[in-house]
Amino acid sequence: MLVVDRDATTLGDCRLVAHLAADEPPENAALVCEQYLGDAAGRWCRCVTAEDLEVVPFAEAEEEDSEAQATPSMTALTDKQGRTYRLELGSAELSIRELRWYRRSPSPEAESAEPVSVREVIASLESYEPVRTLTCRALALHHDDPVISIAMLRSEHARMETSQIVLNRGLRRAALATAAAQDLSMSEIALRCGKVKHDSKGKESGETSWLARRLGIAPESGKSTPTPWIHTDVLALIARRGLGISPREVELG
Repeated sequence: MLVVDRDATTLGDCRLVAHLAADEPPENAALVCEQYLGDAAGRWCRCVTAEDLEVVPFAEAEEEDSEAQATPSMTALTDKQGRTYRLELGSAELSIRELRWYRRSPSPEAESAEPVSVREVIASLESYEPVRTLTCRALALHHDDPVISIAMLRSEHARMETSQIVLNRGLRRAALATAAAQDLSMSEIALRCGKVKHDSKGKESGETSWLARRLGIAPESGKSTPTPWIHTDVLALIARRGLGISPREVELG
């Protein structure tokens, strides 16, 4: 059963809220809807795809895979700097080994792998997938494991799923594409967003530095690299007023 949020007028723009397993009672759908509508902070949802009509929810998590149980994840992800990320078990010095994401530098002089948060991995890759999927699989696989701790990983995943700070890559691409297609300057886009500055003669222009930082083109003050993050409210402002598009068009699932 798919729990879907539709546009009230057109019944289009279907957004997947939940995918319930076949053995779940129908009352669970009503419960999910109640929680979804009652959450003032807003819940993450995505567009419905054709695969949603065929895939069996949680099937992968329920598959018995002895090799996967022995090794949490053999999938290594690589960022633009050549650093690799992998789900691994921490040091055996602890009474219970902890499952975390670890980062390794490509430099031969680099020290051993360092633990990083789910958020750090997503930021480095500028993509939610496959980090989200691999994390969910690991949490499902070890949720009853008495010798492996997933408390930290579960907490990091939960914070990421409910955070209003999201990736800005989609917005950046849309802004650059819109500027090129409509012959818009960054100053004009900033002006549309209400970000105005004046020179010594009082001439008005858009605050391009503000826009460049929000889009992840220029670094924040005191930082050496641009941030991959943006608050959902600011993303919506730039999308609607600056670019004239729906924020959903630039949200990364």
